[in-house]
Amino acid sequence: MKLLIPGVSGLLGINLAQEVMGEYEVVGIDRGKLKNAPFSVLHQDLSNALAIEKILDSEKPNYLINCAAIANLEDCEDNPSLAKQINVDVPRQLARACKTRNIPFVHISTDAVFDGEKDDFYTEDDKPNPLNVYAKTKLEGEWAVLTENPEAIVARVNFYGWSLNGKRSLAEFFVNNLLNNKSMSGFTDVLFCPMLVNDTARTLIKMLKKELKGLYHLVGPHAMSKYQFGVEIARKFKLKESEITPKSVSFSGLIAKRSNNLSLSTRKLSTDLGESLPEFSTGLSEFYTQYAQGYPQKIRSYQQF
Repeated sequence: MKLLIPGVSGLLGINLAQEVMGEYEVVGIDRGKLKNAPFSVLHQDLSNALAIEKILDSEKPNYLINCAAIANLEDCEDNPSLAKQINVDVPRQLARACKTRNIPFVHISTDAVFDGEKDDFYTEDDKPNPLNVYAKTKLEGEWAVLTENPEAIVARVNFYGWSLNGKRSLAEFFVNNLLNNKSMSGFTDVLFCPMLVNDTARTLIKMLKKELKGLYHLVGPHAMSKYQFGVEIARKFKLKESEITPKSVSFSGLIAKRSNNLSLSTRKLSTDLGESLPEFSTGLSEFYTQYAQGYPQKIRSYQQF
């Protein structure tokens, strides 16, 4: 069985490859960041629609999970045309190409499609209202995928973990600063549902095996503030939580507007899978164990210098 992963050098892509390469033949698509990966890597610009078609015809994957995205909110504000190309046009092309070849397709979206005005958890039936270029293009990407390929899975996610450059996730931000005795702030008024990226990867495979289709919220089952998230990491790593200062996102100085409430209900997914989603505490314990066992260094050894 072969799994094709566009965007394999991203936070989800690299950890997904790590999780499944014992069960699947992994082929990643990357623009040149990976050199020493323990799986096949094709260096290709995904904006080339013809190249996508050729790769699918030559590789003949059993599944495709699209992890490619422009995910930096500030970068999307600076370059909306590139954000549209990667977050909307590429997913549309992939969805169409997979549909014509009967390849089960998963597209990764984001919890950021909501405006945060709701006082409760958002469900898949709630109407999105994106506040920034990133969120708008990701929502357009959802529509493009499900219009082209109604059998596809679209998963709205929020994950943390160890990345290729050590700087891609909020968890790494807290760990890196805490280890270097650097003070930082954490937003007290932004709620989200973090999930360990390895749990995200494992759940995506379960969704494919169950032959699910349509839109799902794939996040942690519990909401917390980003400040509390940092405190939990400090406690798990036995570092100084006092180095994390509570702060409002209103005073962040960030360009892209953020939602204050990114709490998503996972009831639909847990019901359709027939099991509860992984708890935050078990994910955080695994994140710490990975650190203790040198997993971050192993991941970073795959990159091109």
